[in-house]
Amino acid sequence: MREPGQVSAPNDQTSDDTPVEDLGYEACRDQLAAVVRRLEQGGLDLDESLTLWERGEALAKRCEEHLAGARARIEHTIGRDGDDDD
Repeated sequence: MREPGQVSAPNDQTSDDTPVEDLGYEACRDQLAAVVRRLEQGGLDLDESLTLWERGEALAKRCEEHLAGARARIEHTIGRDGDDDD
């Protein structure tokens, strides 16, 4: 049985007790969507809502970090390709 406030996306092997830093982009995104759905459903007490909200904030930040890293890799590759043309 799940403890109150625990969230996992359907078909997601990653539980919400996994440190956010250890999650890949897709796992973060899926867990974030599950957190949002759970908060939108309502019926949680204040502590549960705050715990979920904090987890959601951490997941959103980690998603942004993953995307920034991907963007930097693309820009690096494009820049490197542009340097080869000179």
